[in-house]
This record gives sequence, C-alpha cells and structure tokens, in this order.
Amino acid sequence: MVESLLGLGYVGASAVIALYSGSFFVLIALYLRTRRQAPAAPPVTDDDLLPVTVQLPIYNERHVVQRLTDAIGALDYPRDKLAVQVLDDSTDETTALLRRKVREWRRKGLNIELIRRPDRTGYKAGALAYGLARVTTDCVGVFDADFIPAPDFLRRTMPHFNADPAVGLVQSRWSHLNDGYNLLTRAQVLAIDQHFAVEQVARSRAGLPMAMNGTGGIWRRDVIEDAGGWSADTLTEDLDLSYRAFLKGWRFRYVVDVAVPGEVPPQLTAYKVQQARWAKGSTQCLRKHAGALLRADLTPLQKWMGLLHLGQYAIQPFVLLLFLLTPPVLLTGLLARLPLGPLGIAGLAPPLIIALGQMALYPDWPRRLARFPALMLLSTAMMLSNSRAVIEGLTGTGSRAFVRTPKFHVVHRHDRPASLAYAIRPDWTTAGEFALCGYGVLGLLIAAARFPAMVPYMAVYVVAFGGLGISSLWQAREFPRQRGQKISPDDVSLGL
Repeated sequence: MVESLLGLGYVGASAVIALYSGSFFVLIALYLRTRRQAPAAPPVTDDDLLPVTVQLPIYNERHVVQRLTDAIGALDYPRDKLAVQVLDDSTDETTALLRRKVREWRRKGLNIELIRRPDRTGYKAGALAYGLARVTTDCVGVFDADFIPAPDFLRRTMPHFNADPAVGLVQSRWSHLNDGYNLLTRAQVLAIDQHFAVEQVARSRAGLPMAMNGTGGIWRRDVIEDAGGWSADTLTEDLDLSYRAFLKGWRFRYVVDVAVPGEVPPQLTAYKVQQARWAKGSTQCLRKHAGALLRADLTPLQKWMGLLHLGQYAIQPFVLLLFLLTPPVLLTGLLARLPLGPLGIAGLAPPLIIALGQMALYPDWPRRLARFPALMLLSTAMMLSNSRAVIEGLTGTGSRAFVRTPKFHVVHRHDRPASLAYAIRPDWTTAGEFALCGYGVLGLLIAAARFPAMVPYMAVYVVAFGGLGISSLWQAREFPRQRGQKISPDDVSLGL
C-alpha cells in the first residue's frame, strides 16, 4: 500500500512537470516558425502620432528616481503629445528629490506633474488607477523606477498603434543594466532573456495569450477601461489586466527589437521577494481567469497555453514534492520500476529555450551559457519560497501586501549600493532551506548506496538549498541596514 502511494505520487508529480516542461517545445516550434515575421510599424508623421501619458509609479526609490526622470524627460516625442505623471507614494526623501526634478523638467517645457494620493490603497495598481482618472491622452505607458528608456522609445513603439486599431498593448523587451554585477544577476538574466527573446515572440506572433511585463509597455487608455481598469486583487496587476483585455478580444504586439534596460536584484533575499510575489500573483490570476479562459471562444492551443502561462509558478510545489519523495522511493527500490522516460525528454526543453534566447541576443552566446548551472541552482533554491507563495495564491491565504523589490543603483561589478536602508533581511524560509539541505544530504547517502545514478540529482538540491541559505546570511552582512536608521515595516512590505 505504501509503495503504491509512493509510486502514484511520484509518477503523478513527474507527469505534471513533464507536461509543463514539454510545453516549451511548443513555444520553441512557434518561435522558430515566426521569428522572422516581426510586425512592422508604418511610417507616421508627428501629426499622426497618438498622444501618450507616461506613468511612473514610485515608492521610496531615492537611489534611482532622478535617473528615471531624466530619461523620461529626454524622450524624443512631440511635446504637445506627451504628458508625464509621477505617481509618488513615498514616505522618505524620494519625494523631495522628485519635486526638484519635476520643477526642473517643467522649466524645460515638459508636461510633467507630481501626483500624491491621500493613501496607498491598492499599492502599484491603486497608483496607476488614481493617475488614469486624470489621463486625457489616447495611450498610457508605464515605467518602473529602475528602468531607463532610450530617447527614441516612443518613436519606435507608438506607431504600432497606428498600424492596427485592434492593438491594445505594445510591450517592449527588457534588457539589463547590471548583467555582470555578481553571480546572482548573471544567472537571472538567462531566464529573463528566454522569456523576452523567445517566449514573448512566440506568444505574440502566434496569437497566444501574453501579458504586459509591468514596465516598458504602452496601453490604449480605452482598452484599460474596457477591461475593467487596474485592479489590486492580485499581486500581478499587469498579468491580471492583460488577461482581462485579451479575453475582451484585444490584440497585443510585442516589439523585441526595442529594449529598455533595468536593474535585476543583486541581493538574494530581494530576488526571493520578487519571485514569491510573481509566484503568488500569477497563481491568483490562474484562480481568477482559468474559468473564463476555458469558456472563451479560443482555440484549444490558446486555452492550453494560457493555462500553462498563468500556472507557470504552480509547477513549483510538484517539483518540491518530487524531491521530497525521492529518498523513500530510493529506499524501497521503486524508482527503477517507474515510467519516467517522458520526464527526461521534457527536461530538455527548458535548457534549449534558454540557449535559443542567448543565441537570439548575443554574439558571444556560448560563453554566456556557462552561467546555466548557476541558474539551475538558483531556480532549485527558490522552490520552498515559491511553493509557499503558490499555495497561498491558490488558497487565498497569507498576506495581501505588495512586497516590493528594492533597488540599490548598482550597475558595475565594483559598485557599492548607494544606500543600504532598503536591504531585506532573510525570513523563516532560510531555516527551511537549511532543513531541506539536510534532508537532501540524507537522500544523497541513500542514492549513493541504492541508486548511484541519482546522486547528481540529489547533489543539486543539497548545493542549491545549502548555498542559498549560506549566501542569504552572508549577503545579509554585505547588505546590512544602516545603523541608527529606523526602517518602517512599510519600507519592506509596500511599493513597486
């Protein structure tokens, strides 16, 4: 009976993982078929360009807001068709910095205003909705605080709205300001690049559900209103709005050749916060939109790939379950009798799509693929934190606070954080990661005695969980909070 339950759980978890991983083969095929079919924007005169408001949602980002404001002020776009809203919810000196910058750019002729809400209800989604009520332009763009659009950004993206009145969103690609800052940032960009260089291309050009990526995107204002406006009932307001708009029949256009550089988290605990928020938010969107997606007048492929898109983090608990079941399965000798071949084949898809992403973007892609082991360990290490977030998203439990990703204004390898006040300390999951590392050591010993072929598999978990725990504690020393400075709980639980 016990063996049967173990085998059923192991095969079931393996099947779910294989199904999800195998979906990347579909994206790869669609990408290879459509990669040379880039949508063209028509030549548009200044008279025909649509007016646009650029919204900058800000919360306690004193390290990067001046850089952002200067980049927005430098946008090459007819001044009579460009408005800027600085949506500032800050509680520190960020506001004073913004006031000076707003005055400076107003003197230079930019239509820019600093907007302060009475309270921070709804976090980022609430700020965007508050600003949208004052928007009079046809389109609305959004940039997070740590992104820097090039001066020609609007010139290269806005004409896509002229090409097709059914286009409701134009999304640009993320690139990276601090790619080589440390091993963590180098690993992260592999995953980001595959999403933006391959997955978004395939989804957009094949008519599959895709999403705005929170920043570097421009909406038609009417589309936002038609879809029901910004909502704070999930932690991924961009994904939520995107699916509501997609299900209304609006088309999205992804422009891979327009890249907006931003900072990726250089601190492990900050990265965990970001990933947990994305994991919980996307799972909340799965709960919210799965039924409507299945009932919609869409092709089976659109429905299936939409569900997998919304459930992209929901795979994490199954991967964790597979790890937890491996030692007892090894002890019973059951592993050799289980049909796990499809899992091995499907497991080839994620590294292949990552390789394609690097090939599409960088001439030195073979050298960059040397980072893949670091990404594999990093993804494995996030499993406990992300699984908790997924379960909370499915059950509607846990905090509903929008836990922001702090920015430190670090770009080059030898840069030090401009300030340490936004650093995040490790939480209880660090202790859990050490416990899983110990469990992995036990599994490693069992594998060495019973099934040596599984030693590398268990070793990955030991190194990943142990390395994450140790590195989190070490970086807590490297990124300590400044002595004598009291940090409000809001500083680590709210914002962008």
